[in-house]
Amino acid sequence: MTDLLYVYIFMLAAFTGYEVISRVPVILHTPLMSGSNFVHGVVLVGAMYALGHAETPLQIGLGFLAVLLGAANAAGGYVVTERMLAMFAPKKQLASPTTGA
Repeated sequence: MTDLLYVYIFMLAAFTGYEVISRVPVILHTPLMSGSNFVHGVVLVGAMYALGHAETPLQIGLGFLAVLLGAANAAGGYVVTERMLAMFAPKKQLASPTTGA
């Protein structure tokens, strides 16, 4: 019974996530995702907790994959944020060939 409940919760979360994200305008998607990087940290902590309590080889494999993908997702979110912020940073002036400065 608990396995069926877990599948139900997963399907409900996947459907809810799809519905929420599909309604976000394209222009807001990147700032919204970069602003919610803290959520990726929570997902990563949850994946590490699940991996720490894994008992079977399948659970260990899935837990490891979850930690790996969660870490990549969190790191990628920060990279996107840095690139987005760099677009708005003031440009450095290049040295003039006549002044040598």
